[in-house]
Amino acid sequence: MTRLTLAIDAMGGDYGPRVTVPAAMQALDAHSQLHLLLVGDPGKITPLLATTDSALTARLQIIAAESVIASDAKPSLAIRHSRGSSMRIALELVKEGKAQACVSAGNTGALMGLAKLLLKPLDGIERPALMTVLPHQQKGKTVVLDLGANVDSNATMLVQFAIMGAVMAEEVLGIDKPRVALLNIGQEETKGLDTIRTASAILKTAPEINYIGYVEGNDLLTGKTDVLVCDGFVGNVTLKTMEGVVRMFLSLLKSQGEGKKQAWWLKLLGRWIQKRLVRRFGHLNPDQYNGACLLGLRGTVIKSHGAANQYAFMAAIEQAEQTVRRQIPERIAARLEAVLPKSD
Repeated sequence: MTRLTLAIDAMGGDYGPRVTVPAAMQALDAHSQLHLLLVGDPGKITPLLATTDSALTARLQIIAAESVIASDAKPSLAIRHSRGSSMRIALELVKEGKAQACVSAGNTGALMGLAKLLLKPLDGIERPALMTVLPHQQKGKTVVLDLGANVDSNATMLVQFAIMGAVMAEEVLGIDKPRVALLNIGQEETKGLDTIRTASAILKTAPEINYIGYVEGNDLLTGKTDVLVCDGFVGNVTLKTMEGVVRMFLSLLKSQGEGKKQAWWLKLLGRWIQKRLVRRFGHLNPDQYNGACLLGLRGTVIKSHGAANQYAFMAAIEQAEQTVRRQIPERIAARLEAVLPKSD
């Protein structure tokens, strides 16, 4: 695949075009084969392109949308009144084959519902799951899902998440026989909810899955597993808690010693330690891994954080490109066909 076209919901998120448009231009500048369809209000998008190089705008098209789905709208209501919205039009472009993926920072529930309605789940998938790839302290990465698409997941869904996560670890991270674990409140076999224990029993009987058992929350960034599976409620709380701690830690590093009178040598020593710590832990910055892939659909959909800045939204666009080029939906479909009958 050479040319790649992505549909961008330019109006979604807390900042809308002020973030999505500059991020889109940055992505076009970085990837010469990339073409973008910016969906939204032309009156708000066009002025932001006034100083853009014509070579970039030649690979860009603005698709007009009449409305925007509010971030706090009830998903069921938002879906019923979604016609003409920037999010729905972006997804319809994928459905019609005019774009290979959709990227949106809009309402998560609405995006999940509309994506399922328009693009349809793969055979063998009950409900898609939000997935991201997190860096860990061994300089590697871990696939984590679900991150909020499904608040309550049964055992069968957790097994499906495990299969999809394993495919992502193989195809995106290049890990042979990735280790798969279930997030639980303990490592003992008797601990956890019935759904988790049932999913564990099923995964143990699936030879195609390298299942290693339970992992606790404090192992999230240790690299103990390559794929970490949980329901959307637990996953979302875990991710946001981790991101909050990392942001606070990095912020404290940058502000260390500000406003204090210190000897010159203490200042130099402090800056040296600060730089070393930032280099050591800077890769954990949430902006670098923004973008959760909605796995289990017949097309590619990437959900960006609503509060994403330009750099973070650019990361979501790049994740969409990588997911399409590696044909993740097709590879997941093939794996499901091979694994699920045996797992059942």
